[in-house]
Amino acid sequence: MSLRARFWLLSALRWLPTGLIVPSATLLPLDRGLTIAEVGSLVAFQAVAVVLLELPTGGLADAWGRRPVLVVSIVVACAGYVMTAVAQDFAGFAVASTLTGVFRALDSGPLNAWYVSAVHDEAHGPGTSDARRRSTVASGLSGAGSVLAGSIALGALAAGGLIAWAPTGRSDALVVPYVAAAVMSVVQLGACLALVTERPRPAGTGLGGSVARVPGAVREGIGLVVGSRVLVALVAVEVLWGFGLIAFETLMPVRLAELVGGRDQAGALMGPVVAGGWAMASIGAAACLPLVHRWGGVPVSVVLKLVQGATVVAMGLVAGPVGLVVAYLATYATHVAAGSVYESLLHDEVDNRHRSTVLSVVSMAMHPAAAAGGVVLGAIATAGGTGVAIVVGGIVLAAGAPLFLIRRR
Repeated sequence: MSLRARFWLLSALRWLPTGLIVPSATLLPLDRGLTIAEVGSLVAFQAVAVVLLELPTGGLADAWGRRPVLVVSIVVACAGYVMTAVAQDFAGFAVASTLTGVFRALDSGPLNAWYVSAVHDEAHGPGTSDARRRSTVASGLSGAGSVLAGSIALGALAAGGLIAWAPTGRSDALVVPYVAAAVMSVVQLGACLALVTERPRPAGTGLGGSVARVPGAVREGIGLVVGSRVLVALVAVEVLWGFGLIAFETLMPVRLAELVGGRDQAGALMGPVVAGGWAMASIGAAACLPLVHRWGGVPVSVVLKLVQGATVVAMGLVAGPVGLVVAYLATYATHVAAGSVYESLLHDEVDNRHRSTVLSVVSMAMHPAAAAGGVVLGAIATAGGTGVAIVVGGIVLAAGAPLFLIRRR
């Protein structure tokens, strides 16, 4: 099997469990007695874990190896799925959310880093140029993005079918996708052990050396961001986006359940709805590329952010399930496109030596913002209604649009 085929297969197995749990991730804790505010606050446990571990795990992957870190991340992910399936109260779901945060910190980058490094390490003919190697990397990563969207869509469709089927009874219908995700993580673990190969690491590059480099990496990354007004603006965009993300991810199933009259019905519907959303995301990302080539990343980013904010606001204002689903699909039509253009603007401001550090700083800024969004929007939903909370989230998300216009001095 070629390197690219291995990478795409591993990417598919990585994201399929995510698609499986999306339809019931919010509905399951609600079904077990948690309030909307409590469900929103669970995001904070995940965010804290990511913030604390993002840079240390990145250094660990570089020093210890991408393969062992991938293995550990899969094991932690499986533990998180199982813990969510058996959790019965807020404390149980908080533990599960923390495990998910640990998994996401471990999983942030090692698979892609392994692929890129392997491309450069592979034996090429004497006529192979750097441009050819860069093209190989770009096509592999681009294809992995399509695989990601397709895997999430497929997993969401399967989850909807599993919830509707409910082989263990209606009372446990929302648990079934988590059981399936745990099983798939075991398959992913086997594939990782079989398909990910690395050259031996030099002696003395292990956990201790990685941990020792973390404080310097944090200082350097923060210094780079603070020293650039453009990077400060882009990080602020990410903060506002992380806050607003809760509106169309976490609160969407709650709003749908209110409009269709039941959580099981909403869980079954969310499968095809999420699949449709990711299909729209793939189409939107492809359609956006010509616009970027014609007008540039900054104006396209401004428009995409405003359009996405407007579609999220529409999700909160519509009065029926059909309107909600249409607005949700429109939101996702800009989701991946906006993220892709945003990342290209970010890379324009950073040199090769500092890319990973700055990306980690951006990620560390986004997760606390999402945690704050979960707490604030969850409280608004409890007090004033889910629709109001979604509208607030859409307005905050769109507020990041003018920040793209900030230029270097």
